[in-house]
Amino acid sequence: MPAHPELVAILRRHIQEFQLGVDGRLFVTRTARYGIPIAPPFVKPVSLGTIYRAWHRARESVFSQRQVNSMLARRPYDLRHACLSTWLSAGVPPARVAEWAGHSIEVLLRVYAKCVEGDDEVALKRIEEALGQAE
Repeated sequence: MPAHPELVAILRRHIQEFQLGVDGRLFVTRTARYGIPIAPPFVKPVSLGTIYRAWHRARESVFSQRQVNSMLARRPYDLRHACLSTWLSAGVPPARVAEWAGHSIEVLLRVYAKCVEGDDEVALKRIEEALGQAE
């Protein structure tokens, strides 16, 4: 799955500093017993409560109050939706986007294709170009 080079660099730094969890997760909690670190540390997934608290703080730190009050990126999962819609808008073939997302093409088109803006103009231009080349 493609990722922006800046994101790749951030993730690599995170892995160098914190290492992956035993199951390969990027973000885990390191546990201890009675305040004494366990070696090697037991790791467990970060709780959804922790993720959502961090997400809401991040939104509030970068968005205007109007944006914070809106539905824009309300949940971390909304980034997935934005990503897949962006790939479709960029003209990545639906079969490729579906593969990267782990969806069937049917699910991808039912859920995400309606979010593609400006695709009518792009489609009409492609048809005109194809017809123009046929003459």
